[in-house]
Amino acid sequence: MLAILEFCICVAAVFVAVYVRFDGTQITDVDSINSPIATSMLFGLVMPTTMMAMGLYQSRFRGGILGVFLRSVIGFVSGAAILALLYYVIPPLYLGRGVFGLAIIIAFFMVGTIRPMFFYYVDKDVLKIRVLVLGAGEKASSIAQRLRRRVDRRGFRVVGYVKLATDTTVTVDTANIVDLEKGSLLDFVIANQIDEIVVAADERRAGLPLEELLECKLHGLDVIDLLSFFEREQGKLPLDILRPDWLIYSDGFERGAFRDITKRLFDIVASLFILAITWPFMLLAALAIMLEDGFKAPILYRQIRTGYLGEPFEVLKFRSMSTNAEQEGGAQWATKNDSRVTKVGEISRRTRIDELPQILNVLKGDMSFVGPRPERPHFVSQLSETIPYYRERHAVKPGITGWAQVCYPYGASMKDSIQKQEFDLYYIKNHTIFLDMLILCQTAEVVLFGKGAR
Repeated sequence: MLAILEFCICVAAVFVAVYVRFDGTQITDVDSINSPIATSMLFGLVMPTTMMAMGLYQSRFRGGILGVFLRSVIGFVSGAAILALLYYVIPPLYLGRGVFGLAIIIAFFMVGTIRPMFFYYVDKDVLKIRVLVLGAGEKASSIAQRLRRRVDRRGFRVVGYVKLATDTTVTVDTANIVDLEKGSLLDFVIANQIDEIVVAADERRAGLPLEELLECKLHGLDVIDLLSFFEREQGKLPLDILRPDWLIYSDGFERGAFRDITKRLFDIVASLFILAITWPFMLLAALAIMLEDGFKAPILYRQIRTGYLGEPFEVLKFRSMSTNAEQEGGAQWATKNDSRVTKVGEISRRTRIDELPQILNVLKGDMSFVGPRPERPHFVSQLSETIPYYRERHAVKPGITGWAQVCYPYGASMKDSIQKQEFDLYYIKNHTIFLDMLILCQTAEVVLFGKGAR
């Protein structure tokens, strides 16, 4: 909703800028603007896209007012640069320097004014889904435990909890337990304008009011289980309550020839586009490595990783550690302030330039541009024994960037791997071209602000 609103604001900003610049003249009457509708639509599309790349449409954004302002400035500057390039490549879309500058200023201040108002109403429960939780035990209380922060609950509001006969132990706040003795479940949801019922029963074999749930379903209410609720609200699949039967019967894991072809085309186009933009930085990185370690030292680091369907492949990266980094002790996790990292390597890791040679792996077909991070066979064997469903990550090609990389900081321990696995499973289950494009845009934020770099 916010993206659509700001798209409309940016389009309107072009019309207002023309009106101000040409003393009340309509945009359709300005001879220098050949395609007024296309030009204003382009402006409206590019600006929200660059803001999305800065993470400004993440529902759980925690950057604060200063973080929003900084990302907005960078987003608008980046959008202006992209538009200037497009105007040069496609002259009929040229807007004019005066109108262009005014449109950017107007859009920036209008967006800065609308955003606080928008989130004021979001946080006032106007746009939230009203949720009734069926259950009052451990699983029901996990909602408040996992979604503690206000930003985690922007999409919903829990109206209350219904205690079931099978709830031997009540772990939720008793003040939030709903009393249904004076009426049916349907009467309560209608009276309290409930939009959704989340089934969070500790014991599902008996005790569920199936007839009442069916009655609510037939009256248009959404009835979902706890796993589906966490999947939607957190963008990940919690491993501690994940069940094989839920994975089998739930939607997702779609494959097919059309999906494979479009995925491959996306990988090739995205790789060539990024390569065209970043090749000067890659050249500088190669020269810096040679200057630091000598011209005989290897520039690229080759390492065996586990790929699609568990097949090994050789990943390419710019070398960021000393040449004998693992001479003693074999494979090791990277650590914060790792002494093995070179000075050039520290910069390339922080900016993610060391990952760019993997574009060649994508073009070769060993990797996808977006997917789970490929791990070394040694770590795969360790993690598969500890982390549930770990080998299922190999159902898709590994990627340079991924859902886990943009949602969670750099992972270099068993605990981090468990957290990232929850995000990777979500991607494997729900991956689409649109999600790939979203991840690709949000990767810009990870690179620019060094999120999780180590």
